[in-house]
Amino acid sequence: MRARNGAPSPHAAPADAQGPQARKSSAAGDAPEQRRILTVLVLAQILSGAGLAAGITVGALLAEEMLGSTGMAGVPSALFTAGAALGAVGIGQVCLRHGRRPGLALGYAVGSLGSLGVVAAAAVGSAPLLFLALLVYGAGTATGLMARYAGADRASPERRGRAVSTVLFATTLGAVVGPNLVTVTGEFAHVWGIPRLAGPFALAVVAFGAAAVVLACFLRPDPLPPVRPRSNAAPSPATTAPGTEPAGDAAAPVAPNVSGGLPATRAQRRGVAIGTTVMVIGQLVMIAVMTMTPVHMRAHGHDTQAAGLVIALHVGAMFLPSPLTGLLVDRIGRLWMAAASGLTLLVAGVLAALAPAHSLPALATALVLLGLGWNFGLISGTAIVTDALPPARRASAQGLVDVGLAIAGAAGGLSSGLVVVLGGYPTLAFTGGILALAIVPVLALAARPADTVSRPPEPAGQP
Repeated sequence: MRARNGAPSPHAAPADAQGPQARKSSAAGDAPEQRRILTVLVLAQILSGAGLAAGITVGALLAEEMLGSTGMAGVPSALFTAGAALGAVGIGQVCLRHGRRPGLALGYAVGSLGSLGVVAAAAVGSAPLLFLALLVYGAGTATGLMARYAGADRASPERRGRAVSTVLFATTLGAVVGPNLVTVTGEFAHVWGIPRLAGPFALAVVAFGAAAVVLACFLRPDPLPPVRPRSNAAPSPATTAPGTEPAGDAAAPVAPNVSGGLPATRAQRRGVAIGTTVMVIGQLVMIAVMTMTPVHMRAHGHDTQAAGLVIALHVGAMFLPSPLTGLLVDRIGRLWMAAASGLTLLVAGVLAALAPAHSLPALATALVLLGLGWNFGLISGTAIVTDALPPARRASAQGLVDVGLAIAGAAGGLSSGLVVVLGGYPTLAFTGGILALAIVPVLALAARPADTVSRPPEPAGQP
């Protein structure tokens, strides 16, 4: 379907829904290695999910306990998201020069080292070591998110949403189980003379380390091989319009002029800007509200296990709906799901603000909606960004995109404690919900007729 001016209509059905010929083209576009790549990524994400859950479950509580200040409870979230920003840059560059496999494996290995540092800091009671270790731990959280790009590298444009969602869904098991092991890992840590709140980070040491080993040994072929200099190869058709490259190039892509990995054309820059903005707003709102929820709950009589349950449900909502979200992103469009993200985050913020502090079900429902809104925004935004980038520019540009996510998370985490001290948790939650509405004008810009990145390109021969 096309608008009268000949541009693709933003409301047109995606290629998947346009008939047997389109579906056949989509299936043919996926590289034969894609199934193996997704299998390895799924295994690694299951393992790493438990490590990811440690920071968001007890990071704020550990800082509050060590520093004795609620106002500083948001610092751990800010630190490991700042570490994620640095990690995203480094991982993006390693992926660009050496491929996804060494980049992702290195990121998880560094995250494991940071987790070990948090355990050591808690054992000796050193706040400076805790802050440094949380910064390093951030590399593991950055890798967990960047792995979604590897799932989409060899997928056909019409199946990118589902490829991204498969990798995110795999994080569910570890991420949901992790918070519910707070008591068990805490008792384990106590036996060794370590504060109980450091227990989940001990689990993260093993989880991130195991994920690094799996990726280093089994992620072959590399989803995105290293970029070769232009002088060593003929020009690649992969540098054409966004979304039109052949999925799953077996050979390493050719870099036309890789200088920082920024998009080359106006259409590419626009697509990256739209997708990034959707993800950044969702990340900022989600991190801010999520970080202070355990602190808010404990201040009103809930124990650590109850807080862990709420965070487990929240993390489950972040990842568990991914297969359905990916299908909807591919079928009804990137922009519709991005809009659903903003509306869901708004409802989550308002509900969290109005929920009675003693009501576990009300807080749990708000946090589930918060995770769901983040899920909608991350998958739709990732698909928009990937559509806009040719393979030769993906790794480093995606790294820069995730830097924006990490900075947004750091801002949300750092400001959340201060907002709660000054105005209370309801103020934080309500403000976050209203901020999510900023996604709407971004989508209005994206829906203009000239936009071509809101959905996959139509197959050749389609009217």
